[in-house]
Amino acid sequence: MPVATLLPFTATPNRKSASPTSFRLTEKFILLLVFSAFITLCFGAIFFLPDSSKLLSGVFFHSSAVETNTRTGPDSSDSGSAGNDERVLAKIRKDHEKALLEAKDTLQKRPDEIVKDIRNEKDELVKESVGQGGKDVNNLPFVEYRRPPGTTGHEPLDPETRERRAKIKEMMKHAWDSYRRYSWGSNELRPISKQGHSSNLFGSIKGATIVDALDTLYIMEMFEEFDAATEWVEKNLDFVVNAEVSVFEVNIRFVGGLLSAYYLSGKEVFRRKAVELGEKLLPAFKTPTGIPWALLNLKSGIGRNWPWASGGSSILAEYGTLHLEFMHLSKLSGNPEFAQKVMNIRKVLNRLDKPQGLYPNYLNPNSGQWGQHHVSVGGLGDSFYEYLLKAWLMSDKTDEEGKKMYYDALQAIETNLMRKSSGGLTYIAEWKGGLLEHKMGHLTCFAGGMIALGADGAPSDKTGHQMEQAAEIARTCHESYARTALKLGPEAFRFDGGVEAIATRQNEKYFILRPEVIETYMYMWRFTHDPKYREWGWEAVQALEQHCKVEGGYSGVRDVYSSTPNHDDVQQSFYLAETLKYLYLLFSDDDHLPFDHWVFNTEAHPLPVIKKDNTDRPNEVE
Repeated sequence: MPVATLLPFTATPNRKSASPTSFRLTEKFILLLVFSAFITLCFGAIFFLPDSSKLLSGVFFHSSAVETNTRTGPDSSDSGSAGNDERVLAKIRKDHEKALLEAKDTLQKRPDEIVKDIRNEKDELVKESVGQGGKDVNNLPFVEYRRPPGTTGHEPLDPETRERRAKIKEMMKHAWDSYRRYSWGSNELRPISKQGHSSNLFGSIKGATIVDALDTLYIMEMFEEFDAATEWVEKNLDFVVNAEVSVFEVNIRFVGGLLSAYYLSGKEVFRRKAVELGEKLLPAFKTPTGIPWALLNLKSGIGRNWPWASGGSSILAEYGTLHLEFMHLSKLSGNPEFAQKVMNIRKVLNRLDKPQGLYPNYLNPNSGQWGQHHVSVGGLGDSFYEYLLKAWLMSDKTDEEGKKMYYDALQAIETNLMRKSSGGLTYIAEWKGGLLEHKMGHLTCFAGGMIALGADGAPSDKTGHQMEQAAEIARTCHESYARTALKLGPEAFRFDGGVEAIATRQNEKYFILRPEVIETYMYMWRFTHDPKYREWGWEAVQALEQHCKVEGGYSGVRDVYSSTPNHDDVQQSFYLAETLKYLYLLFSDDDHLPFDHWVFNTEAHPLPVIKKDNTDRPNEVE
């Protein structure tokens, strides 16, 4: 049999088909016209027949029902079909009348009720579309993102302030460009040797500087750099590592940085990565008391504490500096476990007796008892107190437990640790088994800003007193800078042996680009607008430029009392996350990241206040 008869519609190139069933071009055109006229007639009937609205509602809104009810078997009679048609039309009329009644009912509601109904229906639709429990492919609930106020600012009106602010942005660009050029993807930069640097704090997680700097880039409107960092996070940030990490450092830098980047930009990749990392940190809480381990293997989930920490104790500043991030993780993931873990820490602490009302730096996670009675508002203790206050502020001042714990602790600190030198400098000493060590660390200098931030919430008779304390601590910390050769502050300074605000031990003379003094200047400027705080901040800028800036970035120095700086060859990630951000905000207007809408974590990552008037909408970001 010829192929042409087997394939009647097969055309042969350059000639007409031999098949009698093939169509000429003119015949095809006529058939197309007839078919078009038929379609037009059908749709005209639908729109112009008397029951067209009912028929349309059946066609467009209940097509599946119509199809189901009009399909009949091969043996159906004409009378059966006619009966079926009547039932279909009756159903269409009923649905149409129901829709009219619903519309009438809706129009009688108040606007806020209509909005609420729409939101509820939207949530239900999302749950149905993404599967059981409202989870999407990334196992996260739907969140309606709304950018909080003040994510970016405007140019200051004062020319000098504007020029200084621009200078700090230039510093950020030099630090970032150097990191990108010489150590892209590494945790930190060695600016002298121009290569990558990594600390064992992060295990084998990479990109600490990228994640730490995300929000600073956004706040300074360095959007090209922010986009490059975002792309790296999306493609390269990996938490599937068989390595031990510091739960504290990974939380404040990585989780905090990712959360902040999400709230500033609204990019889902940051929410997804933050929750993923948060879930990997949860096994750290598997202790008899729920007080987390300091170190955790992210693959095995096995934790332990630092071997030097008072008989295997957990450290106050580490387990006490998870609250802000974990509350937001619960909010963004829909998983209450994050919040439950950090609230349990408070329960453990509240059951314990505090010596003189103070919180010792060491707590055994197995026994739930204090370790050595060493108390510090600097290293090992500092951010625990900060997070008590900020938990209250971040809750829109509804967390009364956090508020009480903070002000009670501050009173104990004032009574037992706060002292004034013979030269009139207020400082916060360290407490060791009832004996004071008259030493104050650079880390402790954050307390000036903390006390100023909390002064407004104190009893009215103490607000002014706390602002005075904050100002005095800021002055002491400024003196620790002013009394060095490089005009940069030492790691710790002492008030004994006739010495005031000066480091006397070689291992306390270094400066590693720390932010705490500048942090306090920023808070004091916001609350007082005293120009001296901006001047003190500018002094620090000049010292950083003169002594820490090198061709490959910025480096810490080993001895601030030596007129010739000896660089340590590390550009810390917190220099971009904290030091430069606080400097930039010091020379910005108050509506840039305003305090009534934002709270900074201890790595200077801004997190939004969880507004109490949105408690009925738990999946909405304010």
